[in-house]
Amino acid sequence: MMKATLPYRSVEYLDNRISRYSMKMGKCEITGMDLPASEVHCHHYMPKQLGGTDQFHNLRIVHKDVHRLIHHTDDEKVRILLRQYKINASQLEKINRYREQCRLRSIEQS
Repeated sequence: MMKATLPYRSVEYLDNRISRYSMKMGKCEITGMDLPASEVHCHHYMPKQLGGTDQFHNLRIVHKDVHRLIHHTDDEKVRILLRQYKINASQLEKINRYREQCRLRSIEQS
């Protein structure tokens, strides 16, 4: 993660995502899975386009596919990811809280 260069991101974002990853001991904040650097995504809890910032308290460390679940609007892709990662009710509740901040509809438990 420290070697990643994202030219379109602020220094604040780059520093805070490393700090957040370290604080969460390299685990997804939704599933608790251990995350190698290749599977880490950093989600803005309050999206930047809705007024969110790159501050530490607004960033969440999640598995790259969980990040897709947070933002997907394609119901079939959502169902596939829910099954693939065996998302339970508690995890889905967290995902839906994140989706609400993004102004997306909740995912129904199947």
